[in-house]
Amino acid sequence: MANVILEVENLKKYFPIKKGWLKKTVGHVKAIDDVSFKVYQGETFGLVGESGCGKSTTGRSLLRLIEPTDGKIVFQGKNLSELSRSEMRRMRRDLQIIFQDPFASLDPRQKVRDIIAEPLITHKVFNTKAEINREVEKLIEVVGLNQSQLDRQPHEFSGGQRQRIGIARALALKPKVIIADESVSALDVSIQSQILNLIKQLQKDFGLTFIFISHDLSVVKHISDRVAVMYLGRIVEIADKDEIYENPLHPYSEALLSAVPIPDPTVKRERIMLQGDLPSPSNPPSGCPLHPRCPKRMDICSQVRPNLSWANESHAVACHLFNE
Repeated sequence: MANVILEVENLKKYFPIKKGWLKKTVGHVKAIDDVSFKVYQGETFGLVGESGCGKSTTGRSLLRLIEPTDGKIVFQGKNLSELSRSEMRRMRRDLQIIFQDPFASLDPRQKVRDIIAEPLITHKVFNTKAEINREVEKLIEVVGLNQSQLDRQPHEFSGGQRQRIGIARALALKPKVIIADESVSALDVSIQSQILNLIKQLQKDFGLTFIFISHDLSVVKHISDRVAVMYLGRIVEIADKDEIYENPLHPYSEALLSAVPIPDPTVKRERIMLQGDLPSPSNPPSGCPLHPRCPKRMDICSQVRPNLSWANESHAVACHLFNE
């Protein structure tokens, strides 16, 4: 396996719940609750789960766009959690993000040329305006648009074109890791495939490492090398994509995958229905967070929280069925 480029250890993000005139803290929303994983250089690491599981908060916490409550984020041997704001700002040359909403992530008052040039100017990559313009012209063509579109504003583009502009902006500083936060979820299916193919091509051409966040299991399977499944702020399973799709071990992963449509109408798959509703992250269940809804629950599940442990050399799961 390639070198570890990013390692996350026991990451937590709790949002305080405040009430009353004095805004007294009466509890916490545990958006991320003790998340650990490694990302290897050159891979695409998929982070998947239903809405509200904490995957987008995880992505933003890695860049400290949201300050983590606790835990370590180690990038190429440096603990990002200990860096000052100015040091972290410099570190973002190597860590970039593609946001979910291509309509909200671009400044509507700026021209495309200025949007892509902004990180180059902020980080003082070039000395002259001519050099910046040449780099911007290269970047716009790399993502499948042309130079004649650089002097337009974002409202003149479709959703897919806007996302390409966002990708060009993320590429401008030649980062080592790009976090793609639901980067195709707001797009039509036909446009999704174009953007996914673009991301795969860019990874090949520039040697990029991606953390790909999505709720769409089909998309994650298409683009990822390894997949981590999140539930209620915790990672419940990590494995190579083929193994997790063909042999899911955690009951939650099994339920998620049973809902993925199969294009072959002759293939029948039993749908696994979880009982009840998703618990609140402000008041998570004791023990295993899935136990109130799990069809395979045992007595120990309501009492002891299972640790993420390795079922084999490439497959980790947080479930008492495999931790005994």
